[in-house]
Amino acid sequence: MSYVLDNLKEYSASDIVRMGWSFVLTKLFYPGAMLVRRPLSIRQKKGLSFGKGLSTGRNCRIEIFGEGRIELGDRCQIGDNVHLVASSSVRIGDDCLFASKVFVSDTSHGSYDDGGSSPATRPVDRPLVANPVAIGDRVWLGENVVVLPGVSIGNGCVVGANAVVCDSLPENCVAVGAPARPIKRFDESANAWVRVPC
Repeated sequence: MSYVLDNLKEYSASDIVRMGWSFVLTKLFYPGAMLVRRPLSIRQKKGLSFGKGLSTGRNCRIEIFGEGRIELGDRCQIGDNVHLVASSSVRIGDDCLFASKVFVSDTSHGSYDDGGSSPATRPVDRPLVANPVAIGDRVWLGENVVVLPGVSIGNGCVVGANAVVCDSLPENCVAVGAPARPIKRFDESANAWVRVPC
């Protein structure tokens, strides 16, 4: 919150009022969080847990079904219009930064492997199928990133704007594209990012 307070001159008067109201509601309903901006939609709040210092943008949507769980680590910063879905488990580590319009889900309407759901069945009538998602510490997801069921993203990753993550990513890489593929990795011995051969 100190960053926001130090930079209030950058905000319009209406934004300051909205942030002030959100700050009051945050302290009442989300103790330990830094700032949960409104509006916010949470389905089945009992399945949500978060560490200290959480901040969210406006219009975030968190949906939890059945015994699903969404766990956010310490100091996570979630942008506007982020949508998180869990029927099983979505775990997000410490110090993560999500830009706006990020979608993370462990859930599909139906199964599309051999012998899976029939295209003759309406998608809404297909059973929910879940496969846990795990996002490590210090991960940055760019604007419009989609993270699909069964994916794990290693610590220190950067995922570029508009990427679709449908396969797991190793630690300390930069990944882009649809499907997302690593294009750089951090070489600790050189203390530098190096290109990954295609």
